[in-house]
Amino acid sequence: MTDDYPDEVAGPFPRPPTTFEDREGRSITIRRYDPEDREALTAMYEAFDPADRAQGIPPTSEKRITEWLDAITGEETVNVVAVHEGSAVGHATLVPDEPANTAELAIFVLQDYQHAGIGTRLLKTLLGAGAAVGFERVWLSVERWNDPAISLYEKVGFRASDTESFEHEMSIRLADQTESTG
Repeated sequence: MTDDYPDEVAGPFPRPPTTFEDREGRSITIRRYDPEDREALTAMYEAFDPADRAQGIPPTSEKRITEWLDAITGEETVNVVAVHEGSAVGHATLVPDEPANTAELAIFVLQDYQHAGIGTRLLKTLLGAGAAVGFERVWLSVERWNDPAISLYEKVGFRASDTESFEHEMSIRLADQTESTG
């Protein structure tokens, strides 16, 4: 986890729910996670392309997926789900970390839905939802050779905070709740 966050505040970001047409003409809705989404999320992660797995996530077996989802969808977390025709096609989560009001971010989009603008919208909407509940700082780690992901994070406002290791650490400072609401 980084201790180095940008001084400048990013945002404000949109809050869920939001519906848009992706670059493929598909109607995508991004909404806050609801426990009723659990089955669709499990199915999404079971279908996830092994080549798109990074840093051991998402896990591969149904049992491990269930345990992982238990950990990242608890009361303290913030989750948004991208849905197309009733199926989960993307998921992003903020998991609380130290110090207070800090979270670690993870985002996943099914391979058939990548490069269509869904990841950008999912990321921005998650950050809006996180700011709304009081997260002020968000960090993530990304494999240093994952140029498309790094470009996406930079486009949204993340800045590299640690590039000396195997993985890039990136961070963003969010507008506080009052700044996000107007």
